[in-house]
Amino acid sequence: MEEIIAPVDKELIKAELTAEKKLGDTSRGGNQLYVVTWHDSPNTVREIGRLREIAYRDAGASSGKSIDLDEYDTMDTPYRQLIVWDPDSEAILGGYRYILGHDVKLREDGQPAITASHLFHFSEEFIADYLPHTMELGRSFVTPEYQSSKAGTKSVFTLENLWEGISSVILHHPNIIWLFGKVTIYPSYNEAARTLSLHFLRKHFKDTDNLIRPYKEMEIVDNPALLDLILNEEDMKKDYRLLKEAVRNLGTSIPPLVNSYIKTSPTMKSFGSCINDELGEAIETGIMICYDDVYDDKKSRHIESYIDNYLKSMKEKRPDLSENAEKRLREHIEKRRMKVMQRFQRKMERRHPKDD
Repeated sequence: MEEIIAPVDKELIKAELTAEKKLGDTSRGGNQLYVVTWHDSPNTVREIGRLREIAYRDAGASSGKSIDLDEYDTMDTPYRQLIVWDPDSEAILGGYRYILGHDVKLREDGQPAITASHLFHFSEEFIADYLPHTMELGRSFVTPEYQSSKAGTKSVFTLENLWEGISSVILHHPNIIWLFGKVTIYPSYNEAARTLSLHFLRKHFKDTDNLIRPYKEMEIVDNPALLDLILNEEDMKKDYRLLKEAVRNLGTSIPPLVNSYIKTSPTMKSFGSCINDELGEAIETGIMICYDDVYDDKKSRHIESYIDNYLKSMKEKRPDLSENAEKRLREHIEKRRMKVMQRFQRKMERRHPKDD
């Protein structure tokens, strides 16, 4: 296990967090959102790599290297880094890395050159129809000292702030419909609670279209019917309450990311689970969410935040901006997303024509 690098000088990071890289202010917690890359902010990305390694070691899974950075962070068209920045303590609270479908290149074997490709096989249909409209997310982390509610509102809203940032990226790129990522459960997590959580995902969100599958899918349990004795509701929300109660009785809670995704969309797709040997034997479950199906209360809150930040930026450039600007912007967002979704649906209808 290598020694983790020293913290990067805050002044170097602050110098890189310039106005053009700022997504906006968060609606809760008093934090800020930035998007950076290795090429435009190498010091910030080194600090991200340092914090990721600390967070993953703390959870019992890591690369074991002095810094958690790989070729996807530093390649010619690298993954972008979305971070939550606390301007008061001048610290990075958490982050995701992501790549948009139009930036993804295909390998010689025809599979997409993305971080999940060593664990999952992507169907021709996914690559042709879904990938161009997909944002792949990965390497999520929350800095350990902000994982406890004892750190105050800054920690309570870090995951919510990251979702605000993800929504802002999607709203800025209307061609993006889908979010694909991996839910990570670390080896240190309670095994029984892990089994129940993974069974819940498979029971209520299993992909039936074979879009994506693990190369080496792990069996959750020999007899899934035994788990159905605990999670015995067909209704997802009722079963979710049973899951929370069962996990609480085990002295723990549902893994934060699992919990966050469950509460994001009722149409989420789950693609099975496998062991990631590059992340300390952590268990990874592939999931995909249609942004338009995100629960309205969550989506509307993030849209409002995006509009507020966009208008604030516009008013700085054009103080005479009309009072109708907000209404026009809202209508513009809705029309753009509706057109993209309609085109995608027509494509799906041509690929899967219904019988007369």
